[in-house]
Amino acid sequence: MKVAVAGCCHGALDKMYETLELLQRRHNVRPDLLLCCGDFQAVRNEADLRCMAVPAKYRHMQTFYRYYSGEKKAPVLTVFIGGNHEASNHLQELPYGGWVAPNIYYLGYAGVVRFRGVRIGGISGIFKSHDYRKGTAGQRGPDWVGSGEGSTGPQPWREGLALKRPIDIFMSHDWPRSIYHYGNKKQLLKMKSFFRQEVESNTLGSPAASELLQHLKPTYWFSAHLHVKFAAFMQHQTNSKEELPKATKFLALDKCLPHRDFLQIIDVEHDPNAGDSLEYDAEWIAVLKATNSLINVTQSSWNMPEKNGLHAKWDYSATEEAIKEVLEELNHNLKIPCNFTLTAACYDPSKPQKRVEPVHTINPQTTEFCAQFGLTDINDRVQQAKEEGSVRGEYEEEEEEEEMDSTGSAEEPSEYNTDNSGLSSINPDEIMLDEEGGDEDLSTCSVDPSPDHPPEFSASFSDIRIMPDSMAVSSDDAMDSTNEELEKSGVSKQVEEKSLNERPLKRIGGNENGNSGIKKIKRRNQAIYAAEDEDKTE
Repeated sequence: MKVAVAGCCHGALDKMYETLELLQRRHNVRPDLLLCCGDFQAVRNEADLRCMAVPAKYRHMQTFYRYYSGEKKAPVLTVFIGGNHEASNHLQELPYGGWVAPNIYYLGYAGVVRFRGVRIGGISGIFKSHDYRKGTAGQRGPDWVGSGEGSTGPQPWREGLALKRPIDIFMSHDWPRSIYHYGNKKQLLKMKSFFRQEVESNTLGSPAASELLQHLKPTYWFSAHLHVKFAAFMQHQTNSKEELPKATKFLALDKCLPHRDFLQIIDVEHDPNAGDSLEYDAEWIAVLKATNSLINVTQSSWNMPEKNGLHAKWDYSATEEAIKEVLEELNHNLKIPCNFTLTAACYDPSKPQKRVEPVHTINPQTTEFCAQFGLTDINDRVQQAKEEGSVRGEYEEEEEEEEMDSTGSAEEPSEYNTDNSGLSSINPDEIMLDEEGGDEDLSTCSVDPSPDHPPEFSASFSDIRIMPDSMAVSSDDAMDSTNEELEKSGVSKQVEEKSLNERPLKRIGGNENGNSGIKKIKRRNQAIYAAEDEDKTE
């Protein structure tokens, strides 16, 4: 089947779906599934806008609300993960995943589903060492306002490590750390020279995602976040002579803007006898049940059980008996119910609301899911804890601190090496929304290479390397030796055409006054803006 993969959507659903329709008209290519790698921005109303971690002047309604209200329907089944610029109060209604609109499914904090026999997983947010070990309340932010800067937590990571069965496709918003050493690193640094210091110090990307990549060894791994298209190929080491060699094709997509290569079409083997419905994954459900006791809704830092002699249990992988029990509970009917429900008023362009406060909502989808599988309703637990006064605590103080430059606060200890002492003025955790100049409105996408459409560099998976357990950095000399081959392969054909008049997304600027409440833009973000300004003047 054909799967379309998109980078940061930034709420521009109309543009994304128009591009798919354009692809069908011009090239007779119609994807069966669309995957989006974060920064989806499922904004329903003005209250949701207030919950996005961007300066107020850059909070734009975009077009998701039309799909939420039923005015429009996604023309293709869409599955997405959360990024670090989201309507956090909306997505946090669905920690285990669920429908945000008809035909648009959110995977939750982490999740695995099946479609036509293809096993698709993903983890939301980005790695931030000072938030990583916090409980659910600590990661969701103070009453959600301005807290859409989602952080990946330890429990989704632990649940991912508990998976044993093969994964076909996995998504993360930020890149797995070290992945840049398995593609055309020279070309990447030519396009994004301000990544050099982090690449050379091996601090760009998520160490938690790297561990998941090494453990899961999926056929495909897709990411976004850094606003550049990049491909890599990782040949994994085998643990025994009997184990068959495995490799992962990695692809990072650009953001959804004119002249950006934000969409890729791939052919994925599937089960021709499987239905067209999105399905639960029995192993994933069994893992959720096994890890249910680990749920922590406080804002305190904590450590997940590990194999270090300090914990009686650290392996939460599902047994065959547990998986069988899940199947029996569902009567072997794994179809995800189409139980989308409106839980908030929808934006009305004719009656804009200037001051709408976000409201804590218990989503019926989550209630039904938790009741069916005997899981803890995280939002219900958080609400109870807040009413009891055990979570609220220092929220007001933390809200003020979150508005300040994050480099001014000490980081929590982490199981990962996050020493960025040499990068004190660089923010490795995020890329702000960039500004694109001009009035052009061309949609861009690409299709897998074919004899009629010779490939270029950036979709190439030809640089094959053996990945050591430690994710060791490959040498630049060895990397450069394959540049010529990489430059001969790559991106499939691109489609460009005028679409509806829609203003491109704008850059998120920062207040240059370091004493203001707005987060300061880090050096790497400034370099991105400068690079794009140079592009516009050429």
